[in-house]
This record gives sequence, C-alpha cells and structure tokens, in this order.
Amino acid sequence: MKKLLPIILAATFALPAHAAALAQLKAFVAGSKTLSASFSQVVSAKGKREEASGQLEISRPGKFRWEYAKPYEQLIVGDSKRLWIYDKELAQVTSKSLDAALGSSPAALLAGSNAIERDYRLKEAGTQDGIEWLSAAPKKSENTFQSIRMGFRANTLVTMELHDSFGNTTLIRFADMKKNPVLAPSRFTFTPPKGVDVISD
Repeated sequence: MKKLLPIILAATFALPAHAAALAQLKAFVAGSKTLSASFSQVVSAKGKREEASGQLEISRPGKFRWEYAKPYEQLIVGDSKRLWIYDKELAQVTSKSLDAALGSSPAALLAGSNAIERDYRLKEAGTQDGIEWLSAAPKKSENTFQSIRMGFRANTLVTMELHDSFGNTTLIRFADMKKNPVLAPSRFTFTPPKGVDVISD
C-alpha cells in the first residue's frame, strides 16, 4: 500500500467551541486562506496496518503540499492546475489534471472554495469523546471514497476517517495547526528532478 492517497484538511475556526461540525466546516471554507499542520496517518486494510507521518500546507484556492517524511519520502503537490506525486525511492513522478483528481483526493477537494459542499452530501454525525463529527458522502459513484468523517474539537479539525472503495480505512490526526501562515508561492510549484520517470495523463 505504498501509494497512499493524501488527504489534506486542517483548520482553526472563529466559532464558539461547541459549534456544530457543519458550521465549523463552513467557517473553514470561508476563512482559511492558508494553513499548515503536521499529521499522522494510519491505513488499515485486510488485517494489515501501515503508518505514516509528515507535513501539509494549503493555499486557497486549489494549491496544496502534502509531504510524507516517514516511513518513506513522498511529495504530493497541487499547483491549482496539476497534481504531482513524487516518489523519491522509486525515482518516479505521476502527474494528472487537478480536476481529474478531485474525486480521489480530498487534498484537492478541500483546497478549493466550495467543492466539498458541491460534491458531497454533508450531515451532522453527533458528538463522541468531546469531538463533533461530520459525515460526508460523495454525490458521484466514481468517487474513490465511499464515506468520510471529520472530527472537530475547540473549533479545530483534529481527525479524519476515510473509507474507500477498496476496503481500506484511513485515519488521519492533525497537530500543530496554524491558520493563515505566510507560505512562499514556491511551496506550491513542482518541477520533476532530472533523471526521474514522469507518468502523465
């Protein structure tokens, strides 16, 4: 399961601490121009478990950087037009239209302006252990993810749980979240290194 789809979502919200999850999501979409956070990720499938961690950055609209540090180095960049996935160990770059990646990458979806509300059916999913949960179901059957749950605490998205059409469950936890940091434009551009294989649609 080395090729993991990135899921990029993190924000701080200017709402009361106990605001419903849907209201907090709307505030995130409306009020987060840029953000950065660290993340830990666990993918479970057919009794197997794979852990990873790294850093994410978002610059609205449509730009993001998702960088795995452990257990292997992988970089995913959305430059508002193309999605780039660079696997350093394989010396391989995959590139595709960002529009084509929306159904398979919440990274692309949530870096937009209103794509999640446009493409997903959203509803409140209750409170558990002090976390307000929101569930999201895709409107189109070709979406990679069958369901997504987002958990908020103290006006911050702290965790996501994703179930895909291959039977995998991905759990992501966010930490050290910063809202509207200054991020250099160069963080959201990518040029394939010399000598790597480039696979493009």
